[in-house]
Amino acid sequence: MGSVWDDVRKDFPGLESRAYLNAASGSPLPRPVREAAEGFYRDMEATGDNGWDAWMDRLEDARRKVAAFVGAEAEEIAFVPNTSTGMNLVVDLLADEGPVLSDELEFPTVTLPWIHRGTSVVFMPAVEGVLRLESFQAAQAPRAATICISHVQFSNGCRSDLDAFAAIKEGRRFVVCGSQSAGAFPIDVRRSGIDAFVTTGHKWLCAGYGTGFAFVRREILAQKPPRAVGWMSGERPFEFDNRRLEIKQSFSRSEMGCPAFASVFALGAAVQYLDGLGQAAVAERVLALNMYLTSRLQRRDFEVLSPGGDHRSGETLVAVPDPAGARRFLAERGVFVTQKAEGLRVATHFYNNERDVDACVETLLAYRAGLPR
Repeated sequence: MGSVWDDVRKDFPGLESRAYLNAASGSPLPRPVREAAEGFYRDMEATGDNGWDAWMDRLEDARRKVAAFVGAEAEEIAFVPNTSTGMNLVVDLLADEGPVLSDELEFPTVTLPWIHRGTSVVFMPAVEGVLRLESFQAAQAPRAATICISHVQFSNGCRSDLDAFAAIKEGRRFVVCGSQSAGAFPIDVRRSGIDAFVTTGHKWLCAGYGTGFAFVRREILAQKPPRAVGWMSGERPFEFDNRRLEIKQSFSRSEMGCPAFASVFALGAAVQYLDGLGQAAVAERVLALNMYLTSRLQRRDFEVLSPGGDHRSGETLVAVPDPAGARRFLAERGVFVTQKAEGLRVATHFYNNERDVDACVETLLAYRAGLPR
């Protein structure tokens, strides 16, 4: 008898003939997500704009689902097409408060928007590939108004304890990028003391490109006006007043024009799908496959560069000679991973299985055996 994960895998027809271990770059879509986007386009094909009111209702239903997924209120959620857009919305609100404390492992989206605005960003070192909590404590770290980090690092998969970071905020803002964690690990913005959270949907959320969301605490929204607005940013957009704007109190004020309905519906369907599986169950599956992978690699004398223990995530960085050549070798044999400077990044998500991991390790062994001695 197959497991529940065998049944889940049937929702991902793209996995039938390959070992796709690349969620950290982008995930295939489960059928319900594709159907949600297709359904919108079929409606528009048949009725043009006549579905607007129903679409707006569905959009707000998706907002409620996304908010519940991260422990937020619907009014604190804005839909965005990618993490970069979301991070810029956050920087718009917080850049003038003072320096930012980040780290040397970060993806550029986490730091460049601050730097572009002229905000000082201090890059804390990672020790043996791990962000050390004590480095960010106010008594030891450089003065900062905001701590801005990724929940899981794209570079080596280091997962930080958000609750522990919240415990050392000490009056500073806490901004988190969840692009490498949302959809793989539970997130509760209230419990973890997060002031702003941004993520894309095309990676671990399995929602496809052009999807994502941002969260900002209601208190911040009330204190700070948006930097950019559009006709949909007002409380009564359909009055079409081109002289006065009463800005919405909700974060939807940042959705300035006509919505990207298909993307929002896809994201809503993805969150509903993951909720149906159970966030805790997904995280357990992600970590179990990661441990299976790292154990197999280490038994075969591959050097694993990602941290383990409490910092383990769904990403494993494994050292190999000529990473570009290794990636091509694996891809030609139906195993898909990401090339990094130090080696290959292998991502295990809930839709993967032990056979995918076995195929990856055996193909790496074949690659290593063919290298010049």
